[in-house]
Amino acid sequence: MELGELKVTRYEVADKVATITLDRPERLNAWTGRMNTEYRSLLERAGADGGVRVIVVTGAGRGFCAGADTRALEGHVERGAYDPGTGSDLAYPGYGVRPEFDAEFAYHFGIPKPIIAALNGPAAGVGFALACYCDLRFAAAGAKLTTAHGRLGLPAEFGLSWLLPRLVGVTRAADLLLSSRVVLAEEAAEIGLVNKVTPAAELVPTVQEYARTLATGVSPASLAATKLQLYTDLHRDAATAVRDADERLRAMMAGPDFAEGVAALSARRAPRFADLPGPRGPAQEAR
Repeated sequence: MELGELKVTRYEVADKVATITLDRPERLNAWTGRMNTEYRSLLERAGADGGVRVIVVTGAGRGFCAGADTRALEGHVERGAYDPGTGSDLAYPGYGVRPEFDAEFAYHFGIPKPIIAALNGPAAGVGFALACYCDLRFAAAGAKLTTAHGRLGLPAEFGLSWLLPRLVGVTRAADLLLSSRVVLAEEAAEIGLVNKVTPAAELVPTVQEYARTLATGVSPASLAATKLQLYTDLHRDAATAVRDADERLRAMMAGPDFAEGVAALSARRAPRFADLPGPRGPAQEAR
């Protein structure tokens, strides 16, 4: 999908940070098949762009994503079945890295770059899931988060029954999933679901500053490898993780980023890491 075709999202790149904005502010960025199609296309674009090192996802206006659009939900009721509302042009970002990642929203784990959710307002249902599958979450003070599915008579969606216990622990995950209650950003930070809460006006500048710190101060090869380790190791034992880390260490110590990092440390200067070439970095090659 070309950028000129976007209708419900926006995309911009600055300082090696790509920002994807869900852009239906009049509907609190409620999720539709069109938004899903555009979002996946933009995530694929950012993941493949060697000049992008960090990805930020946020919402336009007062909300992050208020969940599935109510009109779409009404359509599901009328049909008596779920219709994702997507066509044959759907992108598959992050697919092909590991089979465990080849599913809706789990594909975030296969993107070799940190993805930061900037929760500027309500994140409910599918919007809540989207935020959880990002690597880091920053939220505006008072932002409301909820799984929402219980109030609609649905099961826990998008693998949240697997992911949430790993983010906040089984007991807290049970609370969020079983009750579908609204959690404010401040409580979300207390239980470890959100990394940081800021005043609303400071959210975007805070997230962008953090993203730029990652983009300029950390090796992109290290970011890619570390993210892959993080999510791959959720599916295997400690000894395997140790052996894999040792193999990666040996391989990456022969690479240019290690040489540059050591040179920068010795010279007491900021490192100047090169962009990863093309859409596939070292982390994706070493599955």
